[in-house]
Amino acid sequence: MATADVDRSDAEYRLWLKEAVRKVQADANRSADTHLLRFPLPELWGIDLYLKDESTHPTGSLKHRLARSLFLYGLCNGWIRPDRPVIEASSGSTAVSEAYFSKLIGVPFIAVMPRTTSAEKCRLIEFHGGRCHFVDDPRKMYEEAAALAVETGGHYMDQFTYAERATDWRGNNNIAESIYHQLRLERYPEPAWIVTAAGTGGTSATIARYVHYMQYNTRICVADPENSCFFEGWTTGNADVTADGCSRIEGIGRPRMEPSFVPGAIDRMMKVPDAASVAAVRALEHGLGRKAGGSTGTGLWSALKIVAEMVAAGRTGSVVTLLCDPGDRYLDKYYSDEWLGGQGLDIAPYTTAIESLLATGVWPD
Repeated sequence: MATADVDRSDAEYRLWLKEAVRKVQADANRSADTHLLRFPLPELWGIDLYLKDESTHPTGSLKHRLARSLFLYGLCNGWIRPDRPVIEASSGSTAVSEAYFSKLIGVPFIAVMPRTTSAEKCRLIEFHGGRCHFVDDPRKMYEEAAALAVETGGHYMDQFTYAERATDWRGNNNIAESIYHQLRLERYPEPAWIVTAAGTGGTSATIARYVHYMQYNTRICVADPENSCFFEGWTTGNADVTADGCSRIEGIGRPRMEPSFVPGAIDRMMKVPDAASVAAVRALEHGLGRKAGGSTGTGLWSALKIVAEMVAAGRTGSVVTLLCDPGDRYLDKYYSDEWLGGQGLDIAPYTTAIESLLATGVWPD
């Protein structure tokens, strides 16, 4: 009796694949976990505020975790192939991390990015061997990246679709498991709130799913900047909502509801003015002596508002947010008064609000 037997295995490719996966896994093995920093609050409040410092990853941002997961996902699915480019639509930090992993396994990398992406991020992508491909309209990044993949025979990584799928939200030392492990000896080991901002939505999905899976009482708040549709989509339940323009807070905020954003998993959202995000990162520098990117400020502003609510209600506990990437990538933006003036951003009222909270425990009306 005749049988059909098709063997698509290729010994050379399988050897390459095994070595590529080993290299990506070895990167995680070499990297110590990121630090959990305490933001100074008055002791009498009985509230601890922490920032998970993701800037200490080898590529300097929270996106290092995502890129590692996406590469393992793409490799094990057979999508990433020798000598064929990996292509990504990104506002910068994911592209820096993916350029690093592309170089690690020896494949080309092309980042499709808004033309407004910070010069330092572009320099880092090229430092790791990647190439920057700019678009004037951020809403065109997706289709441009997909077209480049077809044109070059490469793989479009598509972080905005696969971020929530590629990461193991049940554990495996993901960011949520790491936070709880580091808090185990603190006075409030189970945080009342974890606050994150949304770019792909993958981080909030991972943390929220882990919290529900482990049956913790922690609630999840997502902070959304201006020129982003996540807040409106979440509050209205409209998955088709869009936003015009480009987020000034690089790394977060999207013009569409991304597939990796999981609205049903989170408990609360806050809309944060861009000037408030900048005021918060400058307050972070004053409090911890560290510069951070604007997305850190968006999360910190929301975390401080939650702290104020806890103080007003007489509640104690801990709150955790993320230090997403270093501020030296944005010296010409969030730390430049000239840039703020050009953008029409006045951070003074928001700086006053933070100072008032830290001095009195009261959030000004």
